[in-house]
Amino acid sequence: MKKTIAFVIGILFITASVSFAESEVSGKVVNKAKVKKSANIALGKGAKANMGSVTMKDSEVSGKVVNKADVKKSANIALGKDATANMGSVTMKGSEVSGKVVNKAKVKKSANIALGKGATANMGSVTMKDSKVSGKVVNKADVKKSANIALGKGSTANMGAVTMKDSKVSGKVINKADVKKSANIAIGKDSKANMGSVTME
Repeated sequence: MKKTIAFVIGILFITASVSFAESEVSGKVVNKAKVKKSANIALGKGAKANMGSVTMKDSEVSGKVVNKADVKKSANIALGKDATANMGSVTMKGSEVSGKVVNKAKVKKSANIALGKGATANMGSVTMKDSKVSGKVVNKADVKKSANIALGKGSTANMGAVTMKDSKVSGKVINKADVKKSANIAIGKDSKANMGSVTME
């Protein structure tokens, strides 16, 4: 148990993010990281860069998932095939949550960039794929003077958005993101850019 706690704390200090893969948590998952004047970079095939974010894959949480990260004057960059860059976001894939999923991240004067085929850049967003939530999904991200960029064929850029694909929510989906003086860009064939929106497939 002590080793597990030390490992989780280590993740928080190194990346200011919380990541789960094939895990089960009975209770809350809370990320309140503050990131200022920093750079987080991942290079290589399938690279992933997470800053002030909560990422979940094949996980089960009985309770709340809360992200209240504060990111200022920082850069989060993922370079490589299938690159993914998450800044001030909550991302879920094949996960189940009994309760709320809340993202209240603040992003100011920062850049979040993902380069590569199928690249995904998420800033101040909640993205879900093949996931189930029993409760509310709430996004109240505050994004100012920032840039979110995804470059590559089939790339996706999400800023202040809630995107869901093959997911189920028993409750409400609420997006109250505030985006000012910012740029959300997706470049490439079949690319998508979502800003201050809710998309469901």
